[in-house]
Parts: sequence; structure tokens; C-alpha cells
Amino acid sequence: MARYRNILILGTSHIAKESIERVKEAIEKTQPEVIALELDEGRLRSLTTKKKASKKEIIKVLGIKGFLFNSIGAGIEQYLGKKTGIIPGTEMKTAIEIAKEKNIKIAVIDQPIQITIRKLVSSITRKEIKTFIKEFLSSLISTKKQEKFDLNKIPSQRLIKELIKETKEKYPSIYKVLVQERNVYMAKKLNKLRETYPKQQILAIVGAGHEKDIIGELKSIEKQKQV
Repeated sequence: MARYRNILILGTSHIAKESIERVKEAIEKTQPEVIALELDEGRLRSLTTKKKASKKEIIKVLGIKGFLFNSIGAGIEQYLGKKTGIIPGTEMKTAIEIAKEKNIKIAVIDQPIQITIRKLVSSITRKEIKTFIKEFLSSLISTKKQEKFDLNKIPSQRLIKELIKETKEKYPSIYKVLVQERNVYMAKKLNKLRETYPKQQILAIVGAGHEKDIIGELKSIEKQKQV
């Protein structure tokens, strides 16, 4: 868990059992007045309601290509979630439930998914798509790469650094849209929360791959204001 001013950032894995316990422990230990989540309004609703959007409704928001990209990403996450016995996003749902029980304010800080998907569809290259398909099919056959991971645990910072470096090299467009730009967006949202609640403890729960860079972006925002 990293700290910047009155913001604590907890990095999680959306399919790891360890993440659920870490969320519970972090809320109990830090007693935050605000919990900020790596979600947008739409995903927050989908986690807190039994009614799910139909394919037609999703296509209307994301477009056909966007729907396909989103379905692939969700399918992979569900596939991995079955290996751990955890429904993707359970750690976020756990945080929401605790926040409601303890009357803690909830804030969503992620970029709306329709914007993210639209950017991804327009920027991803054919080379990246071919590389992704090749690597995904290869990972289903070979277990060598899977041996690096314990899906039940949050990846170490060393492993995260390796994965980010690999993503930058092989999938520059995907990295830019899904990681870099969202880090900037979430940092700006957290900075606004910090300004709104300057004396209150804010606990941000995000994917472990975002934790370090969001701190860097928050520091950068403050430096820019001082110039």
C-alpha cells in the first residue's frame, strides 16, 4: 500500500483471493472517510445490481467492435477467475459492501469504459492483434508462462514491472490506452478528491499495475501547480 498526502492506494488483483482479505484489512486499519474505486458509474451499477445489461444495450454503448474487444477481455478475466474460484471484481464489491455498512463515502475514479474501449478500437494495430492472438493461444497450450503466476495472490512489484515492460514493447497502443492514459485520469480524479476532502483519509483501491504510476502522476500534478 502506497501513500500520497491523505491518499492511500491499495493495489489488488481482480481475481485473487488475497485481494479480498487485503481490502478488508486496509479498510479496518486505515478507517477511511472516502473509498475511491477503479470503476466508472456503469461498472459500479453492474456490481451492485442484479439486473445485467443486454448484448443489445452494450453494443449500443460500445459499438460492435467495442463489444467484441470488451467481450474478449471479460472472457479472459472470467476464465482466470474460474481457476481461483473468484468472480472478477469481488474485491471491489467487498469494498462497496463494507463502505455501505460503515457509511463511508464511495467515489469512482476510472475513465468511463465506453471512452476507453473507443480509444482502444481506434488505436490498436493489426500487428498487436496478431501478437495477442498468437500469445493467448500459446498460453493455453504451454504452462511455462503460467508458472510465473500464483493467481490467488497479488503480483509482486518485480513481476508487475516485468509485465508492464513487456506490454509496452509488444502492445504499445494497448499500454497507452489501458494503462498510461487511465493512470493519468485516475490521478486527476484522486487529486480532485484530495482537494474536496483535504483532511479526510482517502483509500483508493486499484489494480496493482496502476498503484506506483498513479502516485507518480499525483506528484506530477502537484509540481505543475507549483510552477
